[in-house]
Amino acid sequence: MERDLVCGMNVATETAKATHEHAGRKYYFCSAGCAKKFADNPEKYILSFSAAAADTASAPLAVAAGLKGVRYTCPMHPEIVQIGAGACPKCGMAMEPMDVVSEEQPDPEYISMRKRFWVSVVLALPILLLSMFGEALGLRLESGVRNWIELILATPVVLWCGWPFYERFWASLRNRHANMFTLIGLGTGAAYLYSLVATLAPKYFPNSFRDMHGAVAVYFEAAAVIISLVLLGQLIELRARQRTGAAVRELLQLAPQTAHLVAAGGERDVMLAAVKVGDLLRVKPGERVPVDGLVREGFSAVDESMLTGEPLPVEKSAGERVTGGTLNASGSFVMAAERVGNETLLANIVKLVGEAQRSRAPMQRLADQVSAWFVPGVVAIAVVTFAGWALFGPTPRMPHAIVAAVSVLIIACPCAMGLATPMSIMVAVGRGATAGILVRNAEALETLARVDTLVVDKTGTLTEGKPALTKIALSQEEGLTEEELLLLVASVENSSEHPLARAIVRAAEARGISTEATSDFQSVAGGGVRGRVRGKTVIAGTERFLAGQGIAVPAGNSATGAGAGTSIHVAVEQKYAGALFLADRLKLSTAEAIRNLREDGIRIVMVTGDRREAALAVAAELGIEEVHAEVLPQEKSALVQELRAEGRTVAVAGDGINDAPALAAAHVGIAMGTGTDIAIESAGITLLKGDLRGIVRARRLSRATLRNIKENLAFAFVYNSLGIPIAAGVFYPVLGWLLSPMLASAAMSFSDVSVVFNALRLRRVELGFEKQ
Repeated sequence: MERDLVCGMNVATETAKATHEHAGRKYYFCSAGCAKKFADNPEKYILSFSAAAADTASAPLAVAAGLKGVRYTCPMHPEIVQIGAGACPKCGMAMEPMDVVSEEQPDPEYISMRKRFWVSVVLALPILLLSMFGEALGLRLESGVRNWIELILATPVVLWCGWPFYERFWASLRNRHANMFTLIGLGTGAAYLYSLVATLAPKYFPNSFRDMHGAVAVYFEAAAVIISLVLLGQLIELRARQRTGAAVRELLQLAPQTAHLVAAGGERDVMLAAVKVGDLLRVKPGERVPVDGLVREGFSAVDESMLTGEPLPVEKSAGERVTGGTLNASGSFVMAAERVGNETLLANIVKLVGEAQRSRAPMQRLADQVSAWFVPGVVAIAVVTFAGWALFGPTPRMPHAIVAAVSVLIIACPCAMGLATPMSIMVAVGRGATAGILVRNAEALETLARVDTLVVDKTGTLTEGKPALTKIALSQEEGLTEEELLLLVASVENSSEHPLARAIVRAAEARGISTEATSDFQSVAGGGVRGRVRGKTVIAGTERFLAGQGIAVPAGNSATGAGAGTSIHVAVEQKYAGALFLADRLKLSTAEAIRNLREDGIRIVMVTGDRREAALAVAAELGIEEVHAEVLPQEKSALVQELRAEGRTVAVAGDGINDAPALAAAHVGIAMGTGTDIAIESAGITLLKGDLRGIVRARRLSRATLRNIKENLAFAFVYNSLGIPIAAGVFYPVLGWLLSPMLASAAMSFSDVSVVFNALRLRRVELGFEKQ
């Protein structure tokens, strides 16, 4: 199976649409277009393909150091694939990288758009002030002089700042795919050209289009301001694309760049790309496991929270499997590599996150759907208007026909329609921030109101995400109080770095118990600790550890129960003294949040990598009936896909690395602000306080925002519905109405102001729980 060197698609010789021979070798391509690109510059694509193939074969590594060789695709039109960043020729939106780049690269498109935006702001603002508020500011300029000033300021905005949009406008015509850029190109182009002619040759305009001073009104401010607004939208979109890539780059950083290869001649460090299946690798304390494999010798505790979300390390000994990217908390072991490169679990997680992020359709889809019908309709009306005035209008017929047709295009320019959604989103994002809801993805806010299923992680989302002391069981024979037993255990555990040891020390501090000095401290990996406190030998650890010390655990204390969590058994002076039970507690707000969500008609599904017994205990306490436990990250993502296939609108709430694929695959990803950066980068919404009641607030905000957007679009539609017929001269034969430039300008300004003030009402929307 060959790969197309231009777009990277798989193509067999019998299915190839085109071929090209270079340097004695025949290459196969999926289309004649790809073959033509390759023929024009074969070295570029051969080098890019080789770099991509070499690097992706040993993923999780980058495809290329720079942007050359990275494939980009359109989320709305996945069949569009090209090498390097750019705009989709069908819809005009920024394309997303298909391949993984290990380091954040400067995005030339973002840099270019940012420069164009600031230039447009600097030039468009004076035009807006001069045209709309000139008289109020005391700038009483003669109309011709003012028009020339606006022309000088608007020309760079239209011809340079807006040039990328006119390229996309032309591409939409060439590809016969009307979109928002078709509308923008027509509207701003018509406004600018009309105003240019009005400034250079005002004598050709009929008297009906002149003001009381005999001047022809111009629309330079409309063209300049619309281009500035569209540039702002592009900057937001490009910035969002950079942020989604950050999640994948952070996942890549979980894999070490080198591994300790154990060979006949001793140990040596090799690059991760050089590791092969069957190689023996040593993993030292504090290092991340390089690839997936099997422990051959040694013993350690491995932090697998990236897979399960659980903070407690898992004991690993010979014969047990370890996963690349997990953290070796203590001990050293030798492992045999079983899966390397693209076959590792971490590489699959990276792939899942990247594919899920690209699968999200942007909010622009609505504008494109409207434009697909609106643009041809407006053009048709303009053509009919021109023909009608040219054939049946009053003399001079041709000037009337030109001006009326251009007026239709100008009044249809999507200023209010373009403001309708971004203004509501901008105000809603600010309102959400004051309520602890960080909206990172505008579409997530739009979709949240339609969510009917919430997939929720357990650890760190429903619970606090760290073990806490829940109970102390005392032995009647030893006669110690709870405070005395806790002091002894906390004192000896204070010398340990184990997460359970830290939890016990925190519990003692919370009760005002000060730890005391410990001597003869010993720690046994996977077992427990021992030491002398107050002259007494204290042993704390697992039931098996105490048995190895010759201490029997009473039958009543040997089982913790489904919801008790983990038990630490304690012996003092070789006599059993009691047990400390630790578990991950529910957040104080969780029960109320789950109850409110269920009352709102949301189906709650708990999905966790933790033990089934622990998951069922939490679910029983919260009344959650649907539980999936002991699941891996890719299984979480698969469950989300299954729910989506059922027609469900799915939100996922999580806080860990293991939740990232599911967060990205959901319609709406909701991350806890107290969780990992990777989860936050993969989600569209972040609850800054880690409080699930924020989902209730966010849904109320989403509903209010959708309602506000619909109201804004209604305003825009009403203005267009009224303005286009008047501009076309429909009422001229009966009422003698023609749309004068001054009236058109006032109507356009009023529509914009209406949209802005309506959007500002979102600042006062009531979300609930404001004081909690």
